Amino acid sequence: MSEQATKLPMDGVRILDIATFIAAPFAATVLSEFGAEVIKIENPKGGDNWRRYGTKTDRDGDTLAWLTESRNKTSVGLDFRTPEGAELFKEMVAVSDVICENFRPGTMEKWGLGWDVIHEINPKIVMLRVSGYGQTGPYKKRPGFARIAQGFGGLTYLAGMPDGPPVTPGSTSLADYATGLYGAVGILLALRSVEQTGKGQYIDLALYESIFRFLDELVPAYAKEGTVRQREGMGTRLACPHGHFQTGDDKWISIACTSDRMFERLCHVMDKPELAEPGQYQTSAQRIAARDFIEGTVSAFTTGYPMMEVIKRCTDGGVPCGAINSIADIFEDPQFEARENLQTVHEPGAGDIVIPGVIPKLSETPGRVTHLGPAFKNGTEQIFGELLGLSPERIRELLDREII
Repeated sequence: MSEQATKLPMDGVRILDIATFIAAPFAATVLSEFGAEVIKIENPKGGDNWRRYGTKTDRDGDTLAWLTESRNKTSVGLDFRTPEGAELFKEMVAVSDVICENFRPGTMEKWGLGWDVIHEINPKIVMLRVSGYGQTGPYKKRPGFARIAQGFGGLTYLAGMPDGPPVTPGSTSLADYATGLYGAVGILLALRSVEQTGKGQYIDLALYESIFRFLDELVPAYAKEGTVRQREGMGTRLACPHGHFQTGDDKWISIACTSDRMFERLCHVMDKPELAEPGQYQTSAQRIAARDFIEGTVSAFTTGYPMMEVIKRCTDGGVPCGAINSIADIFEDPQFEARENLQTVHEPGAGDIVIPGVIPKLSETPGRVTHLGPAFKNGTEQIFGELLGLSPERIRELLDREII
């Protein structure tokens, strides 16, 4: 294969990841999978707290969360709160393309490393700034985490059973990952603008905004009709039958009937074609009005067969239907295997680690994982010696003083 064929889209882009936990670092991770060089800058006194979050491994106590989500990065320590550390950081800024940070608004400015300073050093630099509530507004100083963002952004209110309390939509940090993706898009757009104008810019993202952007018609429906959507449990008020149904082997599936034609197909699958006839439940409005009966009929069908039989009958009949998988189910599913959604990487000191594979899948320049989350300060010589030109003696001195 030629060198041109193996060149990745982000080759030649250097990212300084000075953020912690998930959102902004995830943006850097996504771009690293497609060739970007990511330098993970950590607190020299113990490293990033993400190293200690989750299930520990035998590699110096680094967690599985760190190994998978800090993939492809190179680690250095740097205390840019000190004058010497700040100067070294400025030298790195001068030879980089992107910075990812997620401190509370005003923190970088307090350290003398705000946007004005950064932009003066490198007019082409792109700076991703992720915070709980953004760089502006009355809440900008408030701390934010995914759970808080999911509540504030309007999603948690919708999650749960109609007569129950709001629940976290899944135990994963959805707001962090969604914001990281928007961050990656923002970086790509800003880099494209640099190509066009030669001028860098910063990207201002609030954690709650990515969640808020995912709420389909909630905004216009409230503005126009005053509609406040409530928790709808396993279904939705907009369509019927459209929800989760238990099967005969005590598993769960999703069935989605978003049109009258799909319901007609489902009726044939259930051997009840008469339900889709005119005057019965042919239209969506008729089905929604008789929701309990319709959902009860579907439930009686699904509980009469094992899950795989229900899925086969629905699929053969052209009805959208799928398993509600646990992670154990995912590891056994041939679709995940065929799509290489599970990737095994051998990590010295930790063994074989299975991680989510790279997406999206590009036909000519697919992304890759070269290594998992780096060992603490594994890039000290490379970054401070080779990139910045510090002598071995100077590096040792800075290490001893915990500047780096």
